Amino acid sequence: MLHKTRGIVLKTTLYSESSVIVQVFTEKFGIQSYLINGVKKPKAKIPMNVLQPLHLLDMVVYHKVNTQLQRVSEARPSPVFKSIPYDVIKNTIVQFLNEVLYKSIRQQGAEDALFSFIYNAISWFDETEKPSANFHLAFLLKLSRFLGFAPHEQTRKDQKYFDLQEGEFTSLMPIHPYFIEKTEADFFLLLFSTSFEKIFEIKIDNATRRFLLDKILIYYTLHTASFGQVKSHQVLEDILS
Repeated sequence: MLHKTRGIVLKTTLYSESSVIVQVFTEKFGIQSYLINGVKKPKAKIPMNVLQPLHLLDMVVYHKVNTQLQRVSEARPSPVFKSIPYDVIKNTIVQFLNEVLYKSIRQQGAEDALFSFIYNAISWFDETEKPSANFHLAFLLKLSRFLGFAPHEQTRKDQKYFDLQEGEFTSLMPIHPYFIEKTEADFFLLLFSTSFEKIFEIKIDNATRRFLLDKILIYYTLHTASFGQVKSHQVLEDILS
């Protein structure tokens, strides 16, 4: 049976000379794997360039329950990206976010709020002409809300430490090393709570940005099963430095 759904490309793996298996976070069915044939042919119905990381698609798919590998009838970009493929900084940020998303939502079923957040955030990022340097930090902190480990705000003035393991402020220094002090934690909460439209107003120097990114990745490691090591963040830091 054919179904229409929107999708977000997470990973594309070569299957044969002209075929690929694409993992897509779909609005209707959650994460699904699709076998797509002939992507490298000159007149491919679904060309390889629409199957790049975090590309947004309108799809018509075949869906069989309890089948690991599904089929695609149609897939087209929606929206067609205007800047991400052509802007080195934006493209590097998207590659990095794609790796984190792939590690964070591997088993995700259909989830409207999570899908809408990712889809709308990436669409906005492609459209905006504002500076990009804070987007990945804000995106990951906002994403944590949909994954179930959003940071809690400070409730008392004596709470000078943010416990990454517990996701909350504490007045006593944690006995483990996974914490940050209030100055950096304030950036955590500011990036978490500020709309994407205004994150460029948050002034963060490169050293602090690198520090925050490292701590956010630790935060994800502590709260996401089998998260593992993110390989692309060093490339991102080099591009943004």
